[in-house]
Amino acid sequence: MSAAKRTASPAFGEDEIVALIRRLTGPPPKRLLTGIGDDAAVWQPSRSHRSLVTTDALIEGVHFPRELALRDAGFRAMAANVSDLAAMGARPVLATVALGLREGTTLDEIEQLYGGVVACANEARMAIAGGDLTRAPVLTVAITAIGEAAPARLKTRAGARPGDVVATTGELGNSRAGLDLMREPGSLSGDVAERAASAFARPQARWREGLFLAASRNVHAMMDCSDGLSTDLARLCEASGVSACIEAVPVGAAAAAMAARLGRDAEAYALAGGEDFELLVAIAPRAYAHLAARFRARFGRPLERVGVLREGSGVTWSRNGKEERIDRTGWDHFA
Repeated sequence: MSAAKRTASPAFGEDEIVALIRRLTGPPPKRLLTGIGDDAAVWQPSRSHRSLVTTDALIEGVHFPRELALRDAGFRAMAANVSDLAAMGARPVLATVALGLREGTTLDEIEQLYGGVVACANEARMAIAGGDLTRAPVLTVAITAIGEAAPARLKTRAGARPGDVVATTGELGNSRAGLDLMREPGSLSGDVAERAASAFARPQARWREGLFLAASRNVHAMMDCSDGLSTDLARLCEASGVSACIEAVPVGAAAAAMAARLGRDAEAYALAGGEDFELLVAIAPRAYAHLAARFRARFGRPLERVGVLREGSGVTWSRNGKEERIDRTGWDHFA
């Protein structure tokens, strides 16, 4: 079908969009008994696992700029949900996707947007079981995802203990650098520009790392670092009834380059960044070195030590011989 024929309604309707989605998602897995095209999906859950459910919505102009490629917007929408499941040690299994389409959206644009959703779902080995379609003032992608975890391996943000080591599954700040690069094209170049752009457009949900870490009894708590380290570490502390001292911020190369370009402190820049989708982990101190060595051997990168948990409340930052209490400087939907 030519692009000229795939323009706004009345050239196509809901049935054509559903047919497109069914083609993009491919044949359903065996445990999906009924899926796309029916009134509801029927899924056969595993009897030995707990089911986890999460929902995330991405709205054009709020969570992603209009300049972002639609395929990347779809990918990011699914990655946010997969990351939530990963943070609790769950294996992603199933998702439903609701699209809000602005007037004039073409079938080609829907294919790009949904193609990104499917690409991320395929990477996470999860099925798309259906969803909803509606008109909206701006493009909206609302996803509900389901994961499964063995009861003994289920992790929450409430299990951390004083003395635990706090670590992340990777560097921070690169996604924020990608957003700033989109706002100011040409502000970075070469490899760091590619890293920044990729980190923002195609964030990698760490579900494999989540499964690996959840298998250890020495991992006491996990959550995903989607709103910035300063904000998410404070949330983990509140849930667990502990305080934290940040000793080091694992700054990504693109974040360091963008911070220098903007005349900002690199660690503070990464501390306030968001949407890196790395996992934030609380680990028994005696087990950290061994687990970090196994993590590096398995994934080819370090488990980045950030600091330590203590009794009390709040988050401090130990830097230049001083320890200062810090505020939440990450993303807040309503700030």
